[in-house]
Amino acid sequence: MPAHLLADASSTPNPLVPHWPELIIGTIAFLIVFALLARVLMPRISKTLEERTDAIEGGLKRADDAQDEANRVLAEYKAQLAEARHEASRLREQAREEAAQIVAQGRADGVAERERIIASAAAQVDADRQQALTALRAEVGTLAVELAGKIVGESLADEARQSRMVDRFLAELDQEPAGGVVAR
Repeated sequence: MPAHLLADASSTPNPLVPHWPELIIGTIAFLIVFALLARVLMPRISKTLEERTDAIEGGLKRADDAQDEANRVLAEYKAQLAEARHEASRLREQAREEAAQIVAQGRADGVAERERIIASAAAQVDADRQQALTALRAEVGTLAVELAGKIVGESLADEARQSRMVDRFLAELDQEPAGGVVAR
């Protein structure tokens, strides 16, 4: 290299190499600022970070607690729903049984009422038959006495005699086979 260039290079300071007094002052200023930041700002930053960590962890814990509570409520709801379904099934079965009992009781009451009506009707028919037989006997007896009186030609006014004659005549009719005529 030319000599005139070398002389100029040694007289100008190199911008990459710092001056010692500036380096020492900069280092001291840096250490002062660093110490101030470490004493004042770092506790505040640490406190803020801890609060945020606590808030996040607390939020996660609350979310976990809420999830656990929701799962517990869901399980309780499912249990109540299953119980309600079981109860509804039991009530349906009980209603079916009661309906069957009511139908059976209704049938039994109907049969008993039918039997009572039939017995009452049979008793009424027997009573009417007896009444008709009594009335018929009395009418037949009266007609027989009148006919006998006309045949004999005398009045059969004696009540006792009439009653005996009618009773004997009806007794003979009762002993006769159905449709047969007694020949005398």
